[in-house]
Amino acid sequence: MLSEKIRAKQSIKNIRERYEYYQNVPERGLAINGRPALTQIIPEKAGDFVLVTVRDPLCAYDCDPAKIIADKMEHSELIGSSGMFTSYTGEYKGVRITVVSGGSGSPEMELILYDYMEYTDAHTFLRVGGSGGIGDEVKPGDVVISSGIVREEGMTKAYIPAAYPAASHYEVVTAMVQAAEGLNAPYHVGTTVSVDSDFIGGGRPGVGGYMQPWNIEFAGIYNRAGVLNGDRESAAIVTLSALFGRRGGSVCSVADNLCTGEKFDAGSGHNFAIEIALEGCYLLNEMDRQKEKHGKRYWYAGLCNGKEIKDEKI
Repeated sequence: MLSEKIRAKQSIKNIRERYEYYQNVPERGLAINGRPALTQIIPEKAGDFVLVTVRDPLCAYDCDPAKIIADKMEHSELIGSSGMFTSYTGEYKGVRITVVSGGSGSPEMELILYDYMEYTDAHTFLRVGGSGGIGDEVKPGDVVISSGIVREEGMTKAYIPAAYPAASHYEVVTAMVQAAEGLNAPYHVGTTVSVDSDFIGGGRPGVGGYMQPWNIEFAGIYNRAGVLNGDRESAAIVTLSALFGRRGGSVCSVADNLCTGEKFDAGSGHNFAIEIALEGCYLLNEMDRQKEKHGKRYWYAGLCNGKEIKDEKI
């Protein structure tokens, strides 16, 4: 199991030996009736791919988003329900995919990811949700496939300094782009910024219009830097996936644009985000099959359809 490989790493062992309270905590976290406590999933029923969603009214869900996505798959079944998180596993074009829903923000993502990364060998984690536009060309109804995330939230800084890059796995980005093209979806590829504060921390006035001088600079700074959109979860998923040997990425619909003044449209483009995520997982699975077939660790375009691109002298 991947978590055991981390635990066996000598540098991790050295840190544990220095921590005087290590023996006071369960080595694999809290459990209830033999299941990981926070999600209460049945670990052996988790898929290889995990879609992480938020119960977000701005996405205009008419029921739990995990159930909505599960209904788009075959043979879906409930594999965990804790009151805090709900998880289903199903099959999409033969690929086993788990979708989990919960509350928003990086701290909530940490709780989900801990259970799935400690107790399962799921290898790909994808944020699927809604976001606000920042980039000049991003409109409501568009989808942003994140190539990287600005870590303006605080949770991931407990794991690694802010200088560590939150880069989406290149295979995830490639597969999501191919999926978006196949679906003829309106999409962009680029940088997302994740925040903790969804109001003043994201450049939007708080209660009574409350703001401080540093809040009014946020949107303009990232607009000028070419950032496309903002959310609260992508940094957590991409950063922790990289730290713990998984592939991470983010596919978010856009409901408005603070910088261009495009008005809010609840749920706009979100069906595309879901369809891109599912189709992208199928394509990633095909890429993994090609890697296995050719004995390669990394996928590259020359492996597509079993054909390798040979180096040619110019």
